[in-house]
This record gives sequence, structure tokens and C-alpha cells, in this order.
Amino acid sequence: MGRERNRLTAIQVKNAEDGRYYDGGGLMLIRTGGAGKWVWRYSYLGRRRDMGLGPQSAITLAEARKMRDRWAAVLAKGDDPISVREAEREAARREMDRQDPTFERMAQIVFEAKRNALRGGGTRGRWMSPIRLYMIPALGRKRMSAIHQADIHAALKPIWREKHPTAIKAINRTKIIFEQARLMGVNCDPFTVEAAKHMLGEVDHKVRHLAAMPWQEVPALYAKLSEPSAVNLCLRWCILTLVRSHGCRGARFEEIEGGLWTVPAARIKGRSAHVQDFRVPLSEACQEIVAEASEVSDDYLFPGLTRGHVSDVALSKALKRIGASGTLHGFRTSFRTWVQDTDACTFEVAETVLGHRIGGTVERSYARSDLLERRRVVMEKWAGFVTKRPADVVRIVR
Repeated sequence: MGRERNRLTAIQVKNAEDGRYYDGGGLMLIRTGGAGKWVWRYSYLGRRRDMGLGPQSAITLAEARKMRDRWAAVLAKGDDPISVREAEREAARREMDRQDPTFERMAQIVFEAKRNALRGGGTRGRWMSPIRLYMIPALGRKRMSAIHQADIHAALKPIWREKHPTAIKAINRTKIIFEQARLMGVNCDPFTVEAAKHMLGEVDHKVRHLAAMPWQEVPALYAKLSEPSAVNLCLRWCILTLVRSHGCRGARFEEIEGGLWTVPAARIKGRSAHVQDFRVPLSEACQEIVAEASEVSDDYLFPGLTRGHVSDVALSKALKRIGASGTLHGFRTSFRTWVQDTDACTFEVAETVLGHRIGGTVERSYARSDLLERRRVVMEKWAGFVTKRPADVVRIVR
């Protein structure tokens, strides 16, 4: 009877001002600043604990009593109600993540599934970079089923025209994430991404090619790299071999044998399933660099100042310091233009020198030669032009 006399009424709850109001059995209404919350106070292992049941605005007195009675039954079994509730919520979150993950979680799942097929485990190509920079900040916490095309539109609108190539990567990879989620049974529609792309509109984007030095100027620049530093030697090596920066910077003596440099597939551009070791015939000028580099190192041809090999930043700074008009990658274009203007070799040989894939899958399955000897001739001719020394080449192999 005592407990019944102390029980609250719906009218008291409705008209309650700031303060504490007790309903019995540990249930109380606490009002502060015009707002109220329900709290159940209990004791577990001799320790008093307050369990929040929710706001007064959303939970009626009758509902609060049912919640109190439910958790009181848990306590009577010897369990801590707060710990049990936390465990239930965590289980619910895990189930929600399985059935309807957040965009950030789904992006990570897709990346983990794809990374073995990406170069360097996805780090070299930075597959996740546009997703982390532009999509996760805007959509990361949203459940896949709750993402609307307007959300994707809002995320990419600021860069759709200013950084269009990056925006295209972001939206294409977002579609891959949606497609994979749909295959996993998540309630989402990849068309959401297409709709967002339509909302963003057409962009008349002009491709900007990397700056390349005119081939006629390459010998003069090469002459400025005469100081025998690791950076200069590496730049000379890049110009002569025409292998990309990553492949050149990591060059090791163990990769060179008998005038031939074999670049491991791990340092060749392309998807893991599509690349293989690449053989590079070394001109006489290249072999002189090998001999010069061997005087200071027995591992990397171009060692860094403290450890490992020279960095891409160091090479770029050196080019700027000597006033190069193009980029390091641009020397590959310089070579290709030189071939066109001088008719130095055939299209196939020139493209193979640059490590480009020629023809379709069927054609490549039959034409398996890497044209090594034909490349050796043109590489020697290119080195002779760059170093301003006559090449020991009496004819151009067609």
C-alpha cells in the first residue's frame, strides 16, 4: 500500500516542474531546464547504479514502468541490467552492420576484396583515396539503404567541375561499392549512383597532359646531370631506360646481368594479374652508370641519404633545380615524339620500349615476343642521341 501511495500519476508527470519525482521501485523522473528523463536506480553487487530509460517526451509513464519491470526481472536473475543492455545493443549493431552496413564499412569490405588484385595492395594506385577524401566524410555514417542520390550529389558537387577526373574516380568507385553491396544482399540500388551522376550534369573536361620536354632539348638537360650524385645518376637512368620512376628508383644490382636489367613485376605499372617482369636492354651509357653506382653501393643503384633508395620528391626537386621544362614522366613522351619525328623504329618497338600493352587479348596470346633485340638497337640509338655520342648502330631494325 505504501508503494501505491507514492506512485506518480499521468497528470503529475504532465505538469511536473524541474526536480526529482519518484514512482517507486527505483523509477524516477528527473526534470532539468524544462526537459525530463526517466531513470531507474538499482543496486548491483552492493553498488548503486542509475540506468537511463529515455526522455520524458518520447516515453510515457506506463512505458517507463514496463521498462523498469523488465530490467528488474533481469536483476532478479543475478545479472547487471546495464551490462546486459550494452551487450544487446552491440549484438543489434553487429546484425545491422551485417544486413545494412554503413557506407564506410561497405567501402572497406569492397577494398579488402579487391586489394589483392591492386598494385601494392591498393596503396600504390590509392584506390581508396577519393573515397576517403570525398565520400566517407559525407556518407560514411549513413546506412547503405538510406543513401539517396541527393547525398552523393552533395558530396561531389564541389569538385565535379574543378577536379573532374578525381570526381569521376570517386563516383565510379562508389558505384562499385553499391554493386558489391547489392550482390551481398544489402538493400541498396546501384542506380542511385547513376542518378546522382545525372544530377551532377555533363562536364566538358579537357585532358591536361603531363608536361614533356621537347626531344631536341633532352641532350642539353642530360649534360646538366653530370655530377655523380645518386639523384643525378637516377635521373640519367630514367632518361636512358625510359622506365617509370618507381621502377627506376628501386633498381638493384641483383636485377642486372649481362647488359640486361629485369624490372620485377612489383614495380611495373598495371593490375597485378596483368603485369610481369620487364626486361630492359642496357645501352653502353647505362652500363657506365651501373659501374659508377657500384662504387658507392652494393644493393640499390641509387641509395637514399639515410636508407632505401632515392625518393620521387628528390628527383622532382632536382629537375626543377636545373630548370627542366617537363616532368620526369614526360621524358617518355620526349622519346616517343623523337621516334615519330626521326622514324627511329616501328610503332610496335617504340610501344614495347615504354612497356605499353599492344593489341587485344587474343593478339597478345599469340604475339608473345618482347622484341628485346630490336629494342636493344633503338635504346642504343636513343642513348647516343641523349649523350651526344655516336651510337654503334649501323641500321634501324624494322
